[in-house]
Amino acid sequence: MNVSEQVLTGERADLRTTLCRHRGFLRQTVQGLTDEQAARRSTVSELCLGGLIKHVAVTEERWMWFAVGGAEAMRSQPLDWAGQFRMTEGETLAGLLAEFDRVATETDALIATLDLDAAHPLPSAPWFEPGASWSVRRVLLHLIAETAQHAGHADIIREAIDGAKTMG
Repeated sequence: MNVSEQVLTGERADLRTTLCRHRGFLRQTVQGLTDEQAARRSTVSELCLGGLIKHVAVTEERWMWFAVGGAEAMRSQPLDWAGQFRMTEGETLAGLLAEFDRVATETDALIATLDLDAAHPLPSAPWFEPGASWSVRRVLLHLIAETAQHAGHADIIREAIDGAKTMG
């Protein structure tokens, strides 16, 4: 039985189900869009729908690196902070969604196996309390909140593009 078929119960099931639900809202927001629409900025914000898909995938992947190996693992690859919020030359919505799905599959496998109580010190950043640590559980709660927040952003951007509403 592979991990995607693995039956989880209790807290692990709740965490995975909730994260999957919010991923689904975000994914639903881009259904039926062209690459041009997914790359379009439809508000005064720099955000576009393809960029939000990319950002959520990048964020989820990096936080799961943290869950496995701490702040050092999270910083193991360079991050194009501005580029993760927009579609760049040659990127397609289909390609971004494939990466989003790849990351989700890896995260789901980790939810099934990681010790939810294992914790690592947070990276140094002005938005984190100095010396604080997060457990894997806390990381997953953060990913749920991030994904839900960005699904809401995506809903506003999509409505401004063609009037479609995912959540309303």
